[in-house]
Amino acid sequence: MAAGPGSPTAALDGTARQALESACAQVHEAAGTDQVDGVRPELVARPTSTEEVAEVMKAAAAHGLAVVARGRGTKMTWGRPPSRADVLVDLSAMDRVLDHAAGDLVVAAQAGTLLADLQQTVAEAGQRLAVDETVPGSSIGGTVATATSGPGRVATGSVRDLLIGVTVVRPDGVIAKAGGRVVKNVAGYDLGKLVTGSYGTLAVVTEALFRLHPLTAARRYVTVPVDEPADAQRLVQSVIHSQVVPGAVEVDWPADGGGTLTVLLEGIAEGVKGRTATTLRLLGGSATAWESAPQGWSAYPWSLTATGDDRATTLKVTFALSGLADVLAAARSADVPVDLRGSAAVGVVYGAIGPGSDPRATVDRLRSVCAQHGGAVVVLDAPDDVKQTVDTWGPVGGLDLMRRVKDQFDPDHRLAPGRFVGGI
Repeated sequence: MAAGPGSPTAALDGTARQALESACAQVHEAAGTDQVDGVRPELVARPTSTEEVAEVMKAAAAHGLAVVARGRGTKMTWGRPPSRADVLVDLSAMDRVLDHAAGDLVVAAQAGTLLADLQQTVAEAGQRLAVDETVPGSSIGGTVATATSGPGRVATGSVRDLLIGVTVVRPDGVIAKAGGRVVKNVAGYDLGKLVTGSYGTLAVVTEALFRLHPLTAARRYVTVPVDEPADAQRLVQSVIHSQVVPGAVEVDWPADGGGTLTVLLEGIAEGVKGRTATTLRLLGGSATAWESAPQGWSAYPWSLTATGDDRATTLKVTFALSGLADVLAAARSADVPVDLRGSAAVGVVYGAIGPGSDPRATVDRLRSVCAQHGGAVVVLDAPDDVKQTVDTWGPVGGLDLMRRVKDQFDPDHRLAPGRFVGGI
């Protein structure tokens, strides 16, 4: 059954509590800080291993309990509120980098591992996981579950492209593994792709294996002001069709004007020097080169600390590159203008509409424009009253197939029910 904001979803009987306490050494009553988008579970289980997660899921299945997994809690208000949440599985104690095979350029980590900690570990061997930390404090599991991406996806792809192996626990408590340590191993890739971006509705990710990239010897940022949408599109196309091989092409498009375009160039020092000179010529006389990243580089364009009704309405906006100018124009001409920032070269940008505004007409306008260019608009997060009036996910192709996949993985719909598209 559904629950009101801030209240437990159901009363667990003594037998169910006993089963959960036997399955996991750390089980406690949920507090207000354990809410999942306003819905508070009754109990929190904090396992320390995949096997313990499996025992928790078996106990929950035996008693028909709905479960929501949490990494570090940075994106628990994304998507829709769950229709039920009896038990919160807190993965923060599963925070170890399990293996770093530097010679194979792969790393394995538990789901609760901070992305920043993993980066620090692999950096000691001159390597990096080419995934930007778009939300400070993100965990590996949360990054996979929400498929977040930043500027680096232009050159290296998204987290889905870098994930080569995964360990998950199914809703019935069965442990499943896919992929392998060798980068060329393609067996089981589909499971990793399925759970990436599924918001924890198919299985609980407990471990993930990624391919790595070497740290670059040099990097430069070339920034140019852009005032007109058409100019932004023209400059982006000139960069990506040139030989400069950008590591990122980011557009920063504030609602109140004064946009910028920034190109990241990475590699060996001499090569970066030459490509920087070429990029400066491509972008024109007002372009400048910098050693350090612009302020806010890789961060999503909204407040990451606001909660409740003070949250911004935040959007993921996708489109074909040919639609960049139209999307930027729509963002500024909408009833409520939108701040946009993101990867202009691949047509994935993120937007923010300040709290206290009615974003419905703006979201509808952006969806119409993006649909004309093969894209979509997803409302990632919003205050409670906005979520009640705006279709969070919008039109989604393949919804019937997605529902069939949900039914196969979670036939009783007990894992984060309702958080994902179409009420999945």
